[in-house]
Amino acid sequence: MTYETWIAFVLASAIVVVIPGPNIILTVNFALRSGRRTGWGTVTGTALGALVAMSATLMGAGAILATSVTLFSILKIAGAAYLIWMAYCLWTAPVEEVEEPGSVAGRSLWSIFAQSFLVSALNPKGPVFYMAFVPQFVNTSLPVFEQFAILTATFVGVAALNGMMWLFFASGLRARLQKPRARRAVNRTGASCMFAAGVFTANASRVG
Repeated sequence: MTYETWIAFVLASAIVVVIPGPNIILTVNFALRSGRRTGWGTVTGTALGALVAMSATLMGAGAILATSVTLFSILKIAGAAYLIWMAYCLWTAPVEEVEEPGSVAGRSLWSIFAQSFLVSALNPKGPVFYMAFVPQFVNTSLPVFEQFAILTATFVGVAALNGMMWLFFASGLRARLQKPRARRAVNRTGASCMFAAGVFTANASRVG
């Protein structure tokens, strides 16, 4: 892999991840509700989830999911159900009490990490996207495994950096959103976006 190819991949990855998806929605919501420290759970959880999903995909799981209607449907339903359940929890989350940094409704950073990991890892469009996106930057005349490892680490790093940028942006607005009415609006906006992501996931096809 040439340096020019790697730079092109970095730029393409940055464009892909900058559009807010379920991972970013989760990161922003937690940061607004409980501060910057939640990033230890959200950013690391989504990054590890993406790492696991990409690694499994590029080792062949993505090809299976892309050709198996049953397996794709199972993953699709699981991912959609989880996103919709999270949307419900977020919509009904209490907002009367000011939450302590690092905890959301009494939850630990480990719980936030686990939730973020599942959102990232259970995205059924991920494997098909990785199989379509990453190989475009691979030189088949060179060892493929090493290139996949470099590109996977690069994509996860870019995604994590993007998550950190959204985290700092959201935590900077936290002081202005402490009133229950404002926090309820934030929760329900995030819940609506999460629900929409769940519906989109439920209707996802194996191509495109």
